[in-house]
Amino acid sequence: MMVSDKPHAVCVPHPSLSHVKAMLSVAKLLHQRGFFITFVITDYVYKRIIKSRGPNSLDGILNFQFKTIADGIMSEDTDIEAAQDLASICIAISNHFLSPFRSLLSQLNHEPTPPVSCIVSDGCMSSFTIKAAMEFNVPIAQLWPISPCSLLGCMHFDELVKRGVTPFQDESYLSNGYLNTTIDWISGMKNIKLKYLPSLIRTTDPNNIILNFLVEQTKWTRKASAIILNTFDALDHEVLDALSSMLPPIYTIGPLHLLSRQIKDQSLEAIATNFWEENHECVTWLDSKEPNSVIYVNFGSMTIMTLNQITEFAWGLANSKKPFLWIIRPDLVKSDSPILSHDFVEETKGIGMVASWCAQEEVLKHPSIKGFLTHNGWNSTLESICVGVPMISWPYFGDQPTTCLYCCEKWGIALEIDNDVKRDGVESCIKELMEGKKGEDMKAEVMELKSKAEESCRHGGSSYLNLDTLITDVLLSKCYREVK
Repeated sequence: MMVSDKPHAVCVPHPSLSHVKAMLSVAKLLHQRGFFITFVITDYVYKRIIKSRGPNSLDGILNFQFKTIADGIMSEDTDIEAAQDLASICIAISNHFLSPFRSLLSQLNHEPTPPVSCIVSDGCMSSFTIKAAMEFNVPIAQLWPISPCSLLGCMHFDELVKRGVTPFQDESYLSNGYLNTTIDWISGMKNIKLKYLPSLIRTTDPNNIILNFLVEQTKWTRKASAIILNTFDALDHEVLDALSSMLPPIYTIGPLHLLSRQIKDQSLEAIATNFWEENHECVTWLDSKEPNSVIYVNFGSMTIMTLNQITEFAWGLANSKKPFLWIIRPDLVKSDSPILSHDFVEETKGIGMVASWCAQEEVLKHPSIKGFLTHNGWNSTLESICVGVPMISWPYFGDQPTTCLYCCEKWGIALEIDNDVKRDGVESCIKELMEGKKGEDMKAEVMELKSKAEESCRHGGSSYLNLDTLITDVLLSKCYREVK
């Protein structure tokens, strides 16, 4: 196929690590199936990746290029090591992204590359990307890289506001038992407690930027040509059925990282987007441990802890006497004091390893890993399922409480640690996972889900076929068609 004849997909992730990672998997899969790819990132994301992976890491390869757009936030004084302010990103997406994105699409159509034929956008970028798709008359698929159950919760944010469930009347509602209120009218997740809905509803401010932003994005996403979900059909039919009644045609093409393993192009495989340099000594350290003996601890790319919380986790790990590999990002705790005490370091010498970042998929599939203490981000959850590793869940914010509920109660593959973390609770969960009957049961359940995930991604499996159908029916269609 001549380059000029190739379909050209413009892929636009939300500027956060987990969202960029999921979109990159989609982009690679489309590239493998003959698409020219333009992968659009913000200046901030560009600088983070270049810093962690080197100056040539985003040069691209044949028929796969990176382009940047200004986010309206970053300046010369911006500390790229610091986490971005989520509210500021929401404002920028709503008010500042459309113009530079529109200009980029015009530029791409005048370059010696194939004309833009479709857009694949993050669901959290719906408002401006769908407007652009309408203007340029190209189909647009929205990737929601969060769990389907949490997306179902987000799709009801506007109704929760209308019914007066949120915003809360005052701060006491966060601790007076109100979060245990049962919501019985959400089809597909009836009788769910408020505390397990995505945590962005926990506000007393009617003008809360993030809550109102999600309401706006979910309204726009209903106008997309298609919805892409990073899941597999066998995981939760009830939630998928409920979403299908509310949204444009849904294509489940996950787990994305598993489907992406079929890509054999080494130059494509080498493209990655981590924000921190990976410590490869982690795997060497794991090599020295017995099979099924290590608890892996990682709370993802956005969690921020207090010094007290990390101290409770630390002593829970130490008191369990189990080997552990703990990933502590440089910005995990806002503190000028030492994060881990001298006593803890001495107590766990030879038992645990602490690193700033790692290649998580490689770590999770290591035979020494027995369990995963996680925030239940969706990428992490799927990666754990796909290698048959049960979890201990401490959800931080956003979609994670809903994913935690499903992991613990629906699928039986995780234990939950209370938000007010205590060392005794951490220790008991670790021992139960590593030695107890519940740990054995969770292992059996997650191994069954692992098998179903693998089946979905095989040639002829549901996710494999859904990707082909998405391409044929949506991405290769000639024009934008709004779903009524």
